[in-house]
Amino acid sequence: MRFIKLAILSFIFLFLLVTVISLFVPSNVRISRATDINATKQVVMSFLADPLRWKEWYPGGDSLDILYIEGNPRGLIIDSVFHGIEVTSVTDSVVTATDVGLGVRQTMETGWKVLSGDNENNVTVQWYMDFKLRWYPWEKFKSLFFENIYGAHLEQGLANLKAVSEGRRSSFN
Repeated sequence: MRFIKLAILSFIFLFLLVTVISLFVPSNVRISRATDINATKQVVMSFLADPLRWKEWYPGGDSLDILYIEGNPRGLIIDSVFHGIEVTSVTDSVVTATDVGLGVRQTMETGWKVLSGDNENNVTVQWYMDFKLRWYPWEKFKSLFFENIYGAHLEQGLANLKAVSEGRRSSFN
């Protein structure tokens, strides 16, 4: 009986300790990548704002289905459990999208900013992902690995976007 009490108290203490430590990890996490593209802002925005054109540059997008909402193309379906990414707003230089569907566990917003460069044929594109985490310790500790999990995806997507915007062929992964 003493062993069971000790085990239960130890588990509770350890859980509280891990929870307190996780409170020092931020609840809002942003990872981003940027690249310079030798194309006009309008050309780059045409690839970003139109989900039908995402198949040309989005990593793995050539094999994904288009997400239609009320008959309009709004994003991509990522997996068969209806987890997708939907465009939520488009301005003259920013496209914003969010995770949608049944498999969404945490709030994630992704977006692309197109910043004018030295001349009109040169722009900088920033692709960012914002995560809003709950207080759960496992979410907070998982966020420490987001850079490794999503960084290569962002880099590949920007390389593909650069290639298609500049009129070159791209190898899709």
